Amino acid sequence: MSLLSQAPAFEFSLGDWNTRASVRASAHDYRLPDDVAQQLETRHWFPPAFLPYLAHPAIEAAGRSVVHRLTANHLVHFLDYTTLLEHRIVNRAVETIVHGELPVAVPTSMKTAALQLYTDEGYHALFSSQVAEQIANLYAITGRRVMPRRITRMNLLIARTGQEQKPLACFLLGFVSETIIARELLDVCRDSLVSGVNDMLRDHLTDEARHSRYFTEVFHYLWLHLDPRQRMFTATTLLEILEIFFEVDEHWLQESLCGAGIANTTVREILGTMTTAQARRQRARAGSLATLNALKKAGFFAEPQNQTLFAKAGLIDG
Repeated sequence: MSLLSQAPAFEFSLGDWNTRASVRASAHDYRLPDDVAQQLETRHWFPPAFLPYLAHPAIEAAGRSVVHRLTANHLVHFLDYTTLLEHRIVNRAVETIVHGELPVAVPTSMKTAALQLYTDEGYHALFSSQVAEQIANLYAITGRRVMPRRITRMNLLIARTGQEQKPLACFLLGFVSETIIARELLDVCRDSLVSGVNDMLRDHLTDEARHSRYFTEVFHYLWLHLDPRQRMFTATTLLEILEIFFEVDEHWLQESLCGAGIANTTVREILGTMTTAQARRQRARAGSLATLNALKKAGFFAEPQNQTLFAKAGLIDG
C-alpha cells in the first residue's frame, strides 16, 4: 500500500467563516476607552509576564508609569510588526496557495479557504494599525517606521532563496507564523488588558485559531506530496525560520528602554541576559510547541534526519 493511499482525509475549510470571522461578525470598534487611566490601575497594555526584563530591579524601582510606558512601547511595536507580517508575509504565503505557485497541485477547497483567510489577514492588519495609532498618539511614541528585525530577516531569507523554491519558502514562513501566533495570542488573552486592546486581541485569536488549523492541514498535505529534495529544503528552512522568530530585536529594545529613562548599564544587563544562545533556545523551545506538534502530526519527525536536526538545535529531545 502506498503512502498516499494511507493519507488522511482533508477538508481545507474555515468552517462557518461567513458568520464567525471577525471581518464578518465582530461588533467591536477597537477604540481605547475614555477611562484608560483608571483601567491601568488594574489592567495592562501587554502582559508583563511576556516581558521578563520588567522584573529587573531597576525597572521595578522606576514605578508603575515606567512599566506602563514600556508595555505600551512593546504593544505598539508588536502591532506595527503584525501589520507588516499580515500583508507582506502571511498573505504572500496565502498567495502561493491561491495562485498555484507551490510545487504540489492543491485542491479547490484549499484555495477557497485560502481566499477567506486572505481577507481575514487584511482585516487583522487594519485593526492592528488602528490600535497602534491610538496608543502611539496617547504616549507620543515616535520612530515607529523602522523595519522590525524579524521582518528584515524573513525578507532576507526569501531574497537569497532560489527562484524555484521561493514559493515554498514563503509558505513555510506563513505556516510557522500562524501556528506560533495562535498560541501566543491565547496566552496573551489570559491577562487582564485595557478594553479595546482586549477586544482586538480576542477577535484576532478567534480567527487565528482557525488559521493555525488550516495551515497545519495544508502543511500535512504538502509534506505527503513533496519529493526528497523538497523535504530536505523544507526541514532546513523551517529550522532557520524558527530561529528568526525567537531572536530579540536588540536595536528596538534598546531604544524602548532608553526612551523610558532606563540607565545604560541596566539596558546592557538586560540585553546581555536576553541575547545568549541559551536564552534564545529556551524561547524557541517554549514558543514553538504548536509548530512542532503540527510537524509531528504531519509525520515530519518520522524521518530520522529531521529528528536529529531539530534535536541538535535544542528544539526537541534527542
